[in-house]
Amino acid sequence: MVRLFKRGLRKQIARIEVKGAIAGGTRKRVLENLKVVEEREFPALLLRIDSPGGTVGDSQEIYEALKRLGQKTKIVASYGNISASGGVYIGMGAQHIMANPGTITGSIGVILRGNNIERLLEKVGVSFKVIKSGPYKDILSFDRELTDPEQKILQDLIDISYSQFVRTVAESRNLPEETVRTFADGRIFTGQQAVELGVVDRLGTEEDARRWACELVNLDPEKTKTYNFEEKKSLVNRFTSNDRLDSLIGALPPLIVGMDWLEFELETCGLPLWLYRP
Repeated sequence: MVRLFKRGLRKQIARIEVKGAIAGGTRKRVLENLKVVEEREFPALLLRIDSPGGTVGDSQEIYEALKRLGQKTKIVASYGNISASGGVYIGMGAQHIMANPGTITGSIGVILRGNNIERLLEKVGVSFKVIKSGPYKDILSFDRELTDPEQKILQDLIDISYSQFVRTVAESRNLPEETVRTFADGRIFTGQQAVELGVVDRLGTEEDARRWACELVNLDPEKTKTYNFEEKKSLVNRFTSNDRLDSLIGALPPLIVGMDWLEFELETCGLPLWLYRP
């Protein structure tokens, strides 16, 4: 019975979508889905990416899992509206990449941001007393400026993460690191430009990518079904997706999007990010 089930799945391809900023929740879901793809022996995976990027470690874990899966399964990445920074990084885990001509991609680089509200705190009469075990334990504190040694520590950290990013793109796309560094300066570019640079293989839609994935494993694109790994919706998303409530919550979607982004900002505060910030 199990053999018959797996045999049926071998006539399907899997689809996983990476949407929004990449952090712990996305990593956990995608890794679980990739494990199922491997266990059920799907011959091909369509990886749809529509993401501005995210945290360094989470992006690296997804990339590594894709590389392992790629030893058994054909993987085609399809870039949507935006696949930038960490979105590019995880896309490097696919053997083949397709983007729309107008897809926003690139933004290869690392950013770490802290906020200094020292002057505001002074105006309202708020100050902090800090007891710490070493001079750098409160690095990136929001109530003071960075010192020169702290700036160097953080710059070294960013430079190392950046080198890891460049090396991954170079190895995955069979490009010299020196070539990658010529466009890996944080700039964004279109899918069409990405093909010219060698970081994307072809231009096309998600449907084109699906058909490509089928052809790679000798399946008929007209007859092959796609097993879609659905993302579990949060309570807020389920609430806002109810058509009957549209008239009641017409003003809420921008607020909810802001809430999602605020959650990401709080979760990643002080972490190096592979993230496109428009």
